[in-house]
Amino acid sequence: SIAVGIVAILVSHNLSRAALHWTLLSVSVLNCLLSTACSVGLALAIALTIHSRGMHLVTGCNSSALPADARAAIVTNDCPFNTTRIYDTALALWFPSMVLAATEAVLSGRCCLVALIFWGIGPCARSYGKEQV
Repeated sequence: SIAVGIVAILVSHNLSRAALHWTLLSVSVLNCLLSTACSVGLALAIALTIHSRGMHLVTGCNSSALPADARAAIVTNDCPFNTTRIYDTALALWFPSMVLAATEAVLSGRCCLVALIFWGIGPCARSYGKEQV
């Protein structure tokens, strides 16, 4: 995302350089795909965690004393981590990460659209060409 932003700034100052337009297009498409995959993966992880009530998060614990809800406080020596807060912490970190990844995908998509407009392709390409003349 940072590379896309830097290339977009470089393109805005060097509108006549075709190599920068191609770089912006390729980097923004790549970042859009990666950010979309990341946000979809996080959404899937959130859905599976909520559906299983967090039990997939504590599968490393080999105790039969695990409660049906991962949020329930348990004290056992069979688990290598504190299970009382892992459910809430995972969701508290995954929700903002998913929103930020989706925002990155949208902004990268917009940079891709700008690169296409520079090449004369896209919904605003003709009006942009007229403004430049």
